[in-house]
Amino acid sequence: MPVLLFLIDTSASMNQRSHLGTSYLDIAKGAVETFLKLRSRDPASRGDRYMLVSFEEAPAGIKAGWKDSHATFMTELRNLQAVGLTSIGQSLRTAFDLLNLNRLVSGIDNYGQGRNPFFLEPAIIVAITDGSKLTSSCGVQDELHLPLTTPLPGSELTKEPFRWDQRLFSLILRIPGHTSSDPEPMGGVPLDPSPITPMCEVTGGRSYSVFSQRMLNQCLESLVQKIQSGVVIHFEKTGPDPPPTEGKGRPVLKIHGPQSWHSCHKMIYVRPNPKTGVPVGHWPIPESFWPDQNSPTLPPRAAHPQVKFSCVDSEPMVVDKVPFDKYELEPSPLTQYILERKSPHTCWQVFVCNSAKYGELGQPFGYLKASTALNCVNLFVMPYNYSVVLPLFDDLITVHKFKPPAKWRQSFENYLKTVPPYYITALRKALRMMGAPNLLADNIEYGLGYSVVSYLKKLSQQAKIEADRVCALVGKKAALEGGIKLRCRSSALSLAHRKDFTQLLQCIMGDGPALPMEANTKEFAGFQLAALNKALKPQGLRNPYDIPRSHLLDQLSRMRRNLLHASICILKGQDQDQLHSVPIAQMGNYQDYLKHCPSPLREADPDQPKRLHTFGNPFKLDKKAMMVDEADEFVTGTQSKGKRPGESSSPAGVGAPKRRRCMSPLLRLGRAYTPPKTPPRTLDSDHTESGNHIANHVESNCSSDLELSPVPESEPIQQRNHLQLDEGENQQDRMQENGQSSDSELSLGSEGEEEAPHRYPSPCQLKKIRNQESQELNSELRALINKEIRKPGRRE
Repeated sequence: MPVLLFLIDTSASMNQRSHLGTSYLDIAKGAVETFLKLRSRDPASRGDRYMLVSFEEAPAGIKAGWKDSHATFMTELRNLQAVGLTSIGQSLRTAFDLLNLNRLVSGIDNYGQGRNPFFLEPAIIVAITDGSKLTSSCGVQDELHLPLTTPLPGSELTKEPFRWDQRLFSLILRIPGHTSSDPEPMGGVPLDPSPITPMCEVTGGRSYSVFSQRMLNQCLESLVQKIQSGVVIHFEKTGPDPPPTEGKGRPVLKIHGPQSWHSCHKMIYVRPNPKTGVPVGHWPIPESFWPDQNSPTLPPRAAHPQVKFSCVDSEPMVVDKVPFDKYELEPSPLTQYILERKSPHTCWQVFVCNSAKYGELGQPFGYLKASTALNCVNLFVMPYNYSVVLPLFDDLITVHKFKPPAKWRQSFENYLKTVPPYYITALRKALRMMGAPNLLADNIEYGLGYSVVSYLKKLSQQAKIEADRVCALVGKKAALEGGIKLRCRSSALSLAHRKDFTQLLQCIMGDGPALPMEANTKEFAGFQLAALNKALKPQGLRNPYDIPRSHLLDQLSRMRRNLLHASICILKGQDQDQLHSVPIAQMGNYQDYLKHCPSPLREADPDQPKRLHTFGNPFKLDKKAMMVDEADEFVTGTQSKGKRPGESSSPAGVGAPKRRRCMSPLLRLGRAYTPPKTPPRTLDSDHTESGNHIANHVESNCSSDLELSPVPESEPIQQRNHLQLDEGENQQDRMQENGQSSDSELSLGSEGEEEAPHRYPSPCQLKKIRNQESQELNSELRALINKEIRKPGRRE
């Protein structure tokens, strides 16, 4: 999982504008977004982790860390402002400490037990700056200096602040402020002479001097290709140069003196397992010291292992069933020289100084060899002193058939005495894979001393606490400075309206006796008066000379208002329109507004569905407490299952039918609600009779909608409408055959109501009202269908 950390220069010099019309900071933000778009084309980018660090002091400079999401990263990137110093040394140290937070907890560095290339956490730091002078609170610096002190536990175990799987690349913006008439240089992007360039080269990266937008895009595409899983190793030649080999048709000139391939600071690629996606290995790279069981601490190691290679041609050795690790070298002058020799069947042994118990150079732990196709150079990591143990393993497999005699065991024990103790675990695992798990005794000491183990455990616990503390501080804004603390006075009037105002004024001026503690006007404990301008200190309100010239008139108007309305005892530090002014970026933050609101009162009707406090629609109901039945009516609470609209949930003959809420007639399609016309009545009877009449009319409308004959849902809508039309026509024919009309029935019903008012209409009246409304509804549907059919076609 690669970690991509962007270190953005937020010094004031990043506000300078280029000839493109944008500031350097805007160019840096655009470069990060372009980098993310280019990286997203690779399927392996799904596991990337992005971090953002600015030039502010820690922890405020950490904008996005280990536990922040990609959305937080993008938000903090857009909110960066260039208002600081060019403190790149402190910011680089903050970036490295952030990357190293979890390494001691996970044990990925494996201190004192060899370096495992397959235990890695590849990280790339992309620094974008303008290359101006390095400024800090101490002054201007000519060289880049990283702070030596750091709060990160375990940092003393490594000499450098970075690790061997972390590389630094820097983009130095040199885009001019005016358009240049000179053509852009073609070819590669040159290195920049800024002080950050040596730091990039030490970590295995490089710097880019950017003079145009085209060069910036070219650098970003190059950086995307640099995202590789691997570790950086320092290769250095030991011994004499190899003898010159004759080329084909050309003489070979021998060059004396140091050459570029003698010392290379390059990376070896650690490929992940295609099945699991995690790198797998067997053998470590030895430490540069022989571990001592009695030592209380570990000596500090270099970030990059110093690997010596001998130019003496050797025979490559590989034994069947014995595991080995193979790593490809990054292209460098060393790989170019090895490939030009065209000797794929010979190899150069590699060593780590002081890794053996005796001897400065140590024993070989692998070799460098060109591939058979001569297209790359590989580093083979074998067991320590492989030239001795591999023949023993070969005899064990082929000659002794995993039944070694006493002589073989004696040779193997002599070999174990020359091997660093941390190789015992890897050897035991290799023998188990070979099929001989019992060759190594369990009582062989292969671990670290007790004091060292206790020391590492203590550092791991401290690192875990520090990691939690830093992650908790990321994203927290700096606390605003307190305003003027006030004290709540029991009097509702101001001091100017008190009867003893003159005496109080004399006491305050020092001309009278001192006031008691409870009446001391200088005691302001409990309340706080916020400053009008948050950029000013709280004492800015006390000193009139701190008020800017452009704010004098506004301040005078506020002071005049407070003086004239002193009896209200409310001091207003802002205008009324300023109280309701909200930045556009905060207008949609409705959740934070709800948190500061007082708790609402309970609902008057507890059976009503709970209303959601939804921004933009406060009248939205809770969907969990609301259901819609087949007739589009809203029913609150629980609803009995398996009931048809015409059936009642209560037993037959028990009580009156349950009234149900229905949609208003105003909401029905194609209909408008017209109140019934009633003759004028007296004041006493008008309330009751007209109310019953309207209630009966509404209930009849609701029941007519609910009691329509149901049609199976599988039938088409057009067929369902035809069925309703036919039913309405048949009902109309039956009414005409009986010699009764709906108007006469309604008039008889209304006369009956005048004589004896009913709470509910009779079944006969309900039936006739339902038939009449069905006929009207079907007529409207028929007219709408005919209108839609007769519309002319549209040209698509």
